[in-house]
Amino acid sequence: MTVRTTAPPELAVTDVTVRFAGLTALDAVSFTVAPGSVHALIGPNGAGKSTCFNVLSGLCRPASGTVRLGDADLTRLAPHRIAALGVARTFQNIVTTQGTVADNLMLGRHALSRAGFAASALRLPHVRREQRAHLARAREIAELTGLGHHFHSPVALLSYGDRKRVEFARALCLEPSVLLLDEPVAGMNAAERARTVEVVHAVRAELGLSVVLVEHDMGLVMRLADEVTVLDFGRAIAHGTPDEVRGDPEVLRAYLGTGAEQEDAA
Repeated sequence: MTVRTTAPPELAVTDVTVRFAGLTALDAVSFTVAPGSVHALIGPNGAGKSTCFNVLSGLCRPASGTVRLGDADLTRLAPHRIAALGVARTFQNIVTTQGTVADNLMLGRHALSRAGFAASALRLPHVRREQRAHLARAREIAELTGLGHHFHSPVALLSYGDRKRVEFARALCLEPSVLLLDEPVAGMNAAERARTVEVVHAVRAELGLSVVLVEHDMGLVMRLADEVTVLDFGRAIAHGTPDEVRGDPEVLRAYLGTGAEQEDAA
């Protein structure tokens, strides 16, 4: 297994604002993902979490503000250029069930291929060597994510939890320094959620990357995250460790409506 020998760069989001037809989806949101940390974005439905992920991955351009990965400004870059700089993401819904696990993971290696179209079509010796190296790396990542024994299995025949992990592993095949996980345990049962937590811990330890996590499962967030940013109606209302955020009055108000009633009653 190839392990990162240097810390990943810091991901800094500064005063990012996104508007859609006059609606402010993100309002001057700022947070920093420390190198090698797990940083969770949480908040009620409609808080702006998915919009934030779309900005980080280049699917949405902000009206103002910046996103920087180390010295690189990602703010106006196309998704494929952001991916090439080391940012990979998963999506809430499984993108494909076509082909085998190996086929899907090799799609994640495509952006790292150095072979040109003509050389690939002719199957030149250096192309075959490169393909063998990519396949070996894909197998390593499959083993790390608990998919090794499914490597040559059709994705369509896997359980729901395993198919979600294929999406996770495919993102890892890009060799990112920052991995964006969008609701990685959505729809999973308790055993599948526990297994995914183990996989995230293993990936972080083995690969030394940073993880940005959007998730509604607060138990998972509390077990995984080093830092948490809470969004509500497009604004960042709290930052801190999971314990700090859990007791924040603004967070309780956003999630549970607690606090406002007592103030009105007083």
